[in-house]
Amino acid sequence: MNKRTKILITSFSIVAVIVIAALVFFSLHQHKQMQEIVEELEFEKEALQDEYEDLAIQFDGYQQLDIQNDSLQDKLAREQQRVRDLLEELRITKVTNARRISALKKELATVRSVMVTYVHQIDSLHQTNKRLVVENTEYRRKNEEMTQANEQLSNANNQLTQVVTRASMLEITDFECIMLNKHNRKTSFISQVTKLEFHYTIQKNITCEPGSKTVYMVLRGVDGEVMQKQPVTFEYENGQVPYSVSQTIEYMGEEYMGTMYWTIDEDLIQGDYAADFFIDGNLCGSFTLALKK
Repeated sequence: MNKRTKILITSFSIVAVIVIAALVFFSLHQHKQMQEIVEELEFEKEALQDEYEDLAIQFDGYQQLDIQNDSLQDKLAREQQRVRDLLEELRITKVTNARRISALKKELATVRSVMVTYVHQIDSLHQTNKRLVVENTEYRRKNEEMTQANEQLSNANNQLTQVVTRASMLEITDFECIMLNKHNRKTSFISQVTKLEFHYTIQKNITCEPGSKTVYMVLRGVDGEVMQKQPVTFEYENGQVPYSVSQTIEYMGEEYMGTMYWTIDEDLIQGDYAADFFIDGNLCGSFTLALKK
């Protein structure tokens, strides 16, 4: 090999090394650039994904509002599902698919503009509802005032009715029980008693409606049980009350003195007895009497 050939070989070797080095450098530089591009695309995708997630959260918040508009609620639900679908598509889209990511970015802008429209509608409904709430509150306040006024008037009427009712109630006084023997003569020996004679006085009351009145006497023995010859009752406070003796009289508003009798069918027990009088469904007098030997 001559000297010239050696020089040529050496020159080619040097050139080859330089070319290879240049290729390696260029390849490394390209790889670095690609890596930077991929990282930038990943960053853009993550940022876009965050924006979609924020938008989905906003839709969730609006869906939880009490929106009194079915049409608007349906539209919100559709857009909410659309955001979820786009978000899911973005998650599975490769970062290198720049075209689709760009399209999803445009979709995001569209959805946002739609949301702005819905937000304005929701705000309008909210303002309308606030106005209606104020109006309803004022209406309820006036209604409550009217109800209270009616209740006061009703209470006044009830009180007046009660006063009139109490004023028209008859009152029995001057109650007296006389023990009679078999000769219808007064006796003080309980063992000789065959009949009890009761005297009572109905006080004068010009407010009571005059006419036929039935006086019921409920006579209770020492044991507290009502003394009866037969099971008879009268109506009192929506119930039936057993009584011992009744008497029908003509009451014309003036003082009335009446007498009732109770026949003894068996030996009396000494002790305290009670007599209650009722007229027109009202308790008109309660008395106690002591029967002793």
